Amino acid sequence: MALTVHFQAYRLRKQIKKLEHLNTRTLEHSKSNTPQIITLGEIMLRLSTPGYARFTQAQHFEVQYGGSEANVAVALANFGLSAAHVTRFPKHELGVAATQALRKNNVETKHIVYGDERMGIYFVENGAMQRSSKLIYDRFDSAFSHIKKGMIDWDEVFKNASWFHWSGITPAISQGAADVCLEAIEAARKNNVLVSGDINYRRNLWQYGKTVQEIMPALIASTDFVIAGTTDIENCTGITGDSFEEACANFMKQYPAVKKVTTTIRDSISSSHNKISATLWDGKKLINSQAYDLTHIVDRIGAGDAYMAGLIYGWLTKKDDQQTLEFATAATVWKHSVEGDVNIATVAEIEALARGENVGRLLR
Repeated sequence: MALTVHFQAYRLRKQIKKLEHLNTRTLEHSKSNTPQIITLGEIMLRLSTPGYARFTQAQHFEVQYGGSEANVAVALANFGLSAAHVTRFPKHELGVAATQALRKNNVETKHIVYGDERMGIYFVENGAMQRSSKLIYDRFDSAFSHIKKGMIDWDEVFKNASWFHWSGITPAISQGAADVCLEAIEAARKNNVLVSGDINYRRNLWQYGKTVQEIMPALIASTDFVIAGTTDIENCTGITGDSFEEACANFMKQYPAVKKVTTTIRDSISSSHNKISATLWDGKKLINSQAYDLTHIVDRIGAGDAYMAGLIYGWLTKKDDQQTLEFATAATVWKHSVEGDVNIATVAEIEALARGENVGRLLR
């Protein structure tokens, strides 16, 4: 028995060593020696009930890995851009598996660090018709929650990078994660890297003694592109407005580095039927996307991340704001048809959807 345990430990150490060696090389698919887009955030083990089973019915769970910022990186890699994700994983098989999941999706992993803590987990029960989906989080004391300033060489990360993306989930996890997020944003600015932030406010995550308004303003102050609705803006900064346009105008007066603010607009008829559109404030005028009627939704988790990836792709490839908004909205719509956290789609598929082509047809 002792020999078996020692052999398994030896094999795990070899796996970690192999990953650390692989992480020193750029992926062959990359279009440059350094990834264009960098994302930072926790990746968790997702355990979903099969089909539409309830938690109380489930006899087993389907295993995937996901996290808001990593979902953005995967979508961008599927769009043909170079992307890298920065995180901290536990130094055991689940950390190995999560790293391999990123690599399988052509996301660079060489800046990932490893620790002795656990992998965060979340459980998913997919809703249907008038029954809502449910998520249960078990992420306390995760490896990522113990990330600290100085663990990541951000100047190395941002060599020749053009974009950095963060979300409001990361600074909510722990003081260390909030510090690292600010450290990354400041390094991005120093290296002339554009910064985007999805400032989604998750009230239940803020449990380490700081309020969202104590932390978020410093992060937003150096961010170029923001995803936020009026509620997010008010919760994170205290800024209000009688309309999205007015709230954004007030927000950008307070945070002059912000160039554009955008959000999706969702009308939930049921878990299976939503209507989706998007709007963008460019500092002078409001731009609106076409609206979509989504029936028979497969999985809406990660839809906001798909939207963010669509925005980044549009702006990096020099689309104008209207074209970018239409591409991003089509991307979020497409995600509702895909199981799991990440949007598996090509640029051609998203552009065809935005043009209204091949909708629901059998493609041969």
